[in-house]
Amino acid sequence: MRSDIREEPCSSALNRVKGMDFNWSLNPYTGCAHRCAFCYVRAFERRADRPSGEAYGASVRVKINVAPVLRAELARASWTRETVVIGAATDPYQPIEGRYRLTRACIEELSHARTPLQIITRGPMIVRDLDVLTDAAQRGGARVHVSVPTLDEAVWRATETGTAPPHQRLRAVRALVDAGIQVAVAMAPVLPGISDRPAQLEAVVLAAREAGATKVWASLLYLQPGTREHFMEVLARHWPEERARYERLYATSGYLKRKDSWDTLAEVARLKRVFGIADRRRVRLEPPPQPTQLDLAI
Repeated sequence: MRSDIREEPCSSALNRVKGMDFNWSLNPYTGCAHRCAFCYVRAFERRADRPSGEAYGASVRVKINVAPVLRAELARASWTRETVVIGAATDPYQPIEGRYRLTRACIEELSHARTPLQIITRGPMIVRDLDVLTDAAQRGGARVHVSVPTLDEAVWRATETGTAPPHQRLRAVRALVDAGIQVAVAMAPVLPGISDRPAQLEAVVLAAREAGATKVWASLLYLQPGTREHFMEVLARHWPEERARYERLYATSGYLKRKDSWDTLAEVARLKRVFGIADRRRVRLEPPPQPTQLDLAI
């Protein structure tokens, strides 16, 4: 599916976030050509009366002025250089970034303002921006989270329709780590009964270790209205035998109950210990320590 590209100016670049472990997000694009079946943004699109089913991703809105708007926001006296997360809602390295380079421009602005940033992506195109990322890592701090939920080819093809193959993403992890950048592999989301078998989980953690990932984290599928309907259609096409299980697991909430996610998360934690997931970078790019004010001697 080719996406209809719409160039639309934005009035603001930074978004205040509530209920997360970060306060600010930035998305140079709205809508995503990756069209992942489980994407929670489908729910936001539905609430905004935009397509959330098969047509999701058919239109990508490009915030053509996002970099100068961001520059102005970072220049405000009230800005305290809190961490900005790029890609929390829309992948910043979906294919259209190759043409518009807005993510790159935003990294440059954040780096210039010495603002720490984190990036969440499934796009190996990120290696194109190693130069600005290494600069950002040394000025304000930069971390990357590369999403690799599974190495199972059948699961990938059915649920991450427009993304690059997982092994391409892992090569990007290696390139970033070798450059000195902290990179986590995000096993997100793990799909109950589909990608949570011990051998499937082990394959991802081992591959992350071999790629040099400094961290691995996992989360289970989150289903809310808008995402739920489309994912259930995908489930019916590819894993009809799992439909009843999902109806039961997600009968009352978009989140799994703790008892239904505990075994998977515990297994990932065990595998991380077994394979020794840790920061093993030969080169470590970090911003200089902040000066501390010494107490005056009396």
